[in-house]
Amino acid sequence: MSKADPDKLMLKADKLTKLSFTRWNADWKGAVVLYEKAALDYRMTREEEKAKIAFEKASKCHEMISQPWDAAKHLESAGLLAKQLGRWNEVVDYFRRASELYNECGRPQPASDALAKGARHLQEVNPEEAIKLYNDACAILEEEGKEQMAFDLYREATDVYIKLER
Repeated sequence: MSKADPDKLMLKADKLTKLSFTRWNADWKGAVVLYEKAALDYRMTREEEKAKIAFEKASKCHEMISQPWDAAKHLESAGLLAKQLGRWNEVVDYFRRASELYNECGRPQPASDALAKGARHLQEVNPEEAIKLYNDACAILEEEGKEQMAFDLYREATDVYIKLER
């Protein structure tokens, strides 16, 4: 696959989401397919930055067509790529937003899991933020009456506290 292929897909998808004199409605469904394909192609060619952007745009398309579950999945993928790039603030943002989208679907367990994944990625580099994510993940489970499921998250948060010698 040549390098130009995912770039062309991104350009084509961007055109579908832009309004013009001839296009009065954005084609979010058509664009999401192109963004997803481009993201996978970028990932295969090890272009993490471009793949992250493509996943983020695919997520936006899913939000626009009222598919929060798929949007959250793409944000988690973008979060993993941000981790590989060492962009820790973006990791936090992507996993928090993914959690919000899972909650929007009425799925508290995946919402909590998304926060926990983000926290695990941040434990070594930003333990303070990891603790916040763990606490938020536990709060989601407690609100749903699933305290027993929060036990492992509390243990992981405690481990981070111990590493910080608090």
